[in-house]
Amino acid sequence: IYGSQILLQKEHAIPVRHFAKESAPPALKGDEMLKNIFVEVKNKFETAIGILKKEKITIDPEDPAVVSHYAKVMKTIREKASLLPESQDIVSTIEIETQDIPDARTYLLTLKEIRVKRGLTDDLGAEALMIDALDKVEKDLKKPLLRNDKKGMDLLLAEFDKINKKLGIRKEDLPKYEEELELKVAKAQLEELKKDALEAMETQKKRYY
Repeated sequence: IYGSQILLQKEHAIPVRHFAKESAPPALKGDEMLKNIFVEVKNKFETAIGILKKEKITIDPEDPAVVSHYAKVMKTIREKASLLPESQDIVSTIEIETQDIPDARTYLLTLKEIRVKRGLTDDLGAEALMIDALDKVEKDLKKPLLRNDKKGMDLLLAEFDKINKKLGIRKEDLPKYEEELELKVAKAQLEELKKDALEAMETQKKRYY
């Protein structure tokens, strides 16, 4: 919810293209630019494969120790390959997919879509509480809430603060929440790997029998 409070306000969100503009290298010819991109992706891929070859990954998403180990391996890969942590990657995805959304409701529904695509669960029921808060604010305003409506947004963010307090979510605990997110993502990835492995095994069985 704290992340939503920051990103939901258009004036506080820094477009991703801003970072691209600031860090853009000198103009390159098409072929040279493609070659550099290919080399960069290749290096990241080889770094990841090199680490995975040394690690023993058990595909058991129901074992907390296995999930924790897998999360640590993936974190090592991201650090060595200069990839974004899961939390930052999700923030980047949200910024890109919501930057042109004018109203708060579509924004919150898009957040839900992103969460579902990532295989994450809303164990606290925060999304429903956020929509309820939006319903309350829009009822008071007697109109849909737009993200550039400062007065309306202040009302919504005040409601979000109440939700954070109700759920026991504190800003100073964000590092802990990020760690929990890493574990959730790791478990979701292991579940997908297990599903793929079982399907592959069934396909092999059909070939032999």
